[in-house]
Order: sequence, then C-alpha cells, then structure tokens
Amino acid sequence: MRGRIYERRSDLSPDGKHFIYFAMNGRWKSEAKGAWTAISRVPYLKATELYAQGDCWHGGGLFLSDREFWLNDGHGHTELKKSGELRQDSKGRPKDYFGGECLTIYYNRLQRDGWVMREKEYQGATLFEKKLPKSWLLRKLAFAEIEHPPGRGCYWDAHELRQESTKTVMAYPEWEWADYVDGRLVFAVEGQLRSAQLGRGKLSGEKLLHDFNEMKFEALAAPY
Repeated sequence: MRGRIYERRSDLSPDGKHFIYFAMNGRWKSEAKGAWTAISRVPYLKATELYAQGDCWHGGGLFLSDREFWLNDGHGHTELKKSGELRQDSKGRPKDYFGGECLTIYYNRLQRDGWVMREKEYQGATLFEKKLPKSWLLRKLAFAEIEHPPGRGCYWDAHELRQESTKTVMAYPEWEWADYVDGRLVFAVEGQLRSAQLGRGKLSGEKLLHDFNEMKFEALAAPY
C-alpha cells in the first residue's frame, strides 16, 4: 500500500478486529481504479473486502456492529472481493449528512463515540464536546478549510479543556487527537502519544505512552 489513507473516512469495528478504510494511490487504470474502500483484519491493510471507487468522492464507511458495516457508496463502488466475514447493511446509514467527502463519516463517528456537536461555528470550526469526570469538558475543534496552517491538511483538529467548577479554560491547538480512555486523558502531539490525569484546574502526571518519531516503514505480510 503506497498511497494515502483517509483517516476521517475510516473506522474500527467495536471489537477492534476489523478496519474499514478509504485509500488512493492515483493508479486510475488499475483494478482498484486508483481509489478504493477496503476492509482488513487489524492491524494489517490486506483487504478481505475490496471495493473499487475510481475517484475521491465518498468512499470509506462506518461499522454498525462487530459484523455489519455501512459503505459510503456515493456514485458507486465495484465489488472486487468479498470474504463473507462481514455483512454490508444497505439500509443502515448515519443519521446526519455533511457532504460527500470526510465529514459525513467523521462527524457521525464522533457522535457515535460519545461526542456532542455543540456549535457549527466556533472559532472557525465545528465544536464537539465530551463530558469528563471532575466537571471537565474536553472540546474538539474540527476545522474544514482550504486555507490551513503549515503541516495540516484541509481537515484538522485542535482541542480545549474546560473545567466548569473553576471556570478554567486551557487551549491545546497542537493536540492532533485527544479522548478520554480508561480513566485518563490521552492525546497525540508532535508524533507522540501521551496521557495525563485531570486535577483541579490543571493536568497532572503527564506520561509518554509511545514515541512514533523514529519509526520507519517495514513491509509486513498479512498472515491471511
């Protein structure tokens, strides 16, 4: 796989065993038509289900359960491979539509996973919030702009923390991703995955979970 995976049109099954993703390598005369939706077994990319797309409108999908998925079909895919492990639900679909690119999948995925859409115009972004313990709110500012900061694509996120009891607001524009996982705040910044605990008006106990900066590509064949 040498191309672009569109992470905002991708999803993990609830049991963590399957990955649906939209990818593009621009080889428009290939069997996959240069852009395609695939489903693989985690953590590999080798397709067990494969749908040729041919352009970058729509594509990707969402899991509705461990074994059922919705395909973001748009103008239509060509089915190239079907494993029988999963079932495409042609009737199930996200409740809201946000256009034919990334946002229909991404915004519905966030809301499915506990985020609440609060404002469609907040500092130039769409604002999502998730309630955390100790009266904290985690805010995700989802930007969608052609004019974007260096190092970002046209879609990117920034984050804020707000504690209602102390009226503390802390902005973290450098956090590319953040969520509350297993009783701790987890966030991605500058190629690292880090965690911290929520205190009174501040974060404490910040830890490095993994540093990805030194990783290099390694071709690993899927065992299936």
